[in-house]
Amino acid sequence: MNYEDIKRHFEAFPPPLEVEWKPWAKITDTQLFLKSCYIGIRNFNGPVERCPAWWHLKDFYLHIKRTMPSQGSPEKETAPEQ
Repeated sequence: MNYEDIKRHFEAFPPPLEVEWKPWAKITDTQLFLKSCYIGIRNFNGPVERCPAWWHLKDFYLHIKRTMPSQGSPEKETAPEQ
């Protein structure tokens, strides 16, 4: 997955405004955080794998995928049949 794929994912399924990412890192404005990552990646001179903003974006994406319910398909609540 590259940074454009992650960007498209977050545009389609925006994360909550505030995220307790790590015990020492609470993001209070995820859209600002994501925008900062995108700018950092675009302005980085060198391989994207060495860009700190890419690692932050990738780690944040994996955290959101682990903690948020399935975003690809809407959950359907159905009453049990009797």
